[in-house]
Amino acid sequence: MKKTLSYFLLAGIIVLSSCRENEPEPEPQNFENGTNEYVNNWIYDNMNLYYYWTADLPGKSIDEENPEDYFYSLISNSDRFSWIQPNFRELLNSLQGITLESGYEFILYRDQENENRVIGQIAYVKNDSPAENVGLKRGDLFTAINGTTLTIDNYNNLLGNIRENHNLTIRRYDFESEVFDELGNIELNAIQFAENPNHLDTVYTRNGKKIGYYVYNLFAVGTDSDSAAYAMEMDNIFEGFKSAGIDHLVLDLRYNSGGAERATINLASLIGSNISDQDIFVKRDYNEGLKQAYINEYGEESLNRKFVSKAENIGNNLQSPQLTVLTSSRTASASELLINGLNPFMDTYIIGDTTVGKNVGSTSFFEEDNPDNNWGMQPIITKSFNSLNQSDYDLGFYPDIPLRDNSLIKFELGDVNEKLLREALIYLAGSDEVSRKITYKEIPSKDILGSMELKRRFGIYDIDLK
Repeated sequence: MKKTLSYFLLAGIIVLSSCRENEPEPEPQNFENGTNEYVNNWIYDNMNLYYYWTADLPGKSIDEENPEDYFYSLISNSDRFSWIQPNFRELLNSLQGITLESGYEFILYRDQENENRVIGQIAYVKNDSPAENVGLKRGDLFTAINGTTLTIDNYNNLLGNIRENHNLTIRRYDFESEVFDELGNIELNAIQFAENPNHLDTVYTRNGKKIGYYVYNLFAVGTDSDSAAYAMEMDNIFEGFKSAGIDHLVLDLRYNSGGAERATINLASLIGSNISDQDIFVKRDYNEGLKQAYINEYGEESLNRKFVSKAENIGNNLQSPQLTVLTSSRTASASELLINGLNPFMDTYIIGDTTVGKNVGSTSFFEEDNPDNNWGMQPIITKSFNSLNQSDYDLGFYPDIPLRDNSLIKFELGDVNEKLLREALIYLAGSDEVSRKITYKEIPSKDILGSMELKRRFGIYDIDLK
């Protein structure tokens, strides 16, 4: 198991859990390493100790059922987010933004002009990716994968091809002629790609105000080769904002579905107003056994995670609303944790769509030193509260200005005419005389699926148990 506790804390949990509801302690069972029974026993024992809804677990009964089926048979009806997969290395890679892909994210819609057809739209293209190298752009529409037209009946099967080398049949909007041009097939290579979450940062000056804009697409602190690379880059970005003397910050989290708590605390500590390393960013609630073991071993303060001191912090220099967040229906988990944790300290304003509503966190369990057990699981083990004991966002954060990112014609992220950014700039600093009047043509149908949901990291708030 990656997340380890001290011997005394672990022993305390075992004692507490064995007394749950006067349940008789089961007879010790030994299973042959590498069998389904061994894996299922490993699953149950860890779930019994750490799972947030451990009181809802059925009595221990181990058989040779497939571990995936066994895991989901244990899940509480209150749990929407726990998961398991056969290869823990893929699990860990996904949490760091490393996947086999070509470097683009997309959203699928019903094609209103062709019955039973599906149309894909590129949401954004990742920096230094194969997709960027061949010129794929945000807003591009695709109607076929490997020459096969997307339909309601086949899109699920066709999406399996994007983890390999493939091509997309592309249409691109020409802003001068105001029509979509047929570009034909664009060939895309799939590689083991590590996404840098620091997608874009810039400063706009409008009507005497300086507005910082930061697109952050995944909460990750670094790579295998440099465990703090992304966090250090984030610090440098905020040092730039501080040097520029920005008055407001626009944080674009519309494509950020979560990630690591450490990265969340780092970002919160760069943004928060009138905070110190003595202020609580998040309070963790655990199952009764785990919570009591923490308190017994380390005291009540062990349930809290505090801000950290950052010389690059800009919070005290910002004018109200200090933080404007751009959201979508795919903004989740660690992104929502950030909003909730900052709310007691500063004025936040949301433009976009209602967020997912995940106020719980998980951690990774696996046996790194056991070659016969490659399974990895990500069960929910904690519920999150801010310093005011608020955790009432299980239905998501509702925006102050509802505005869906569903335009058929999309501008690049960072373009002052881009739909959500333009609304934020107007709200914070009024209209810009040089910006053109834009009519956004909305896609009338509700989206079917986004590629972000296909990734295991979707909706993750990954915590350290230390």
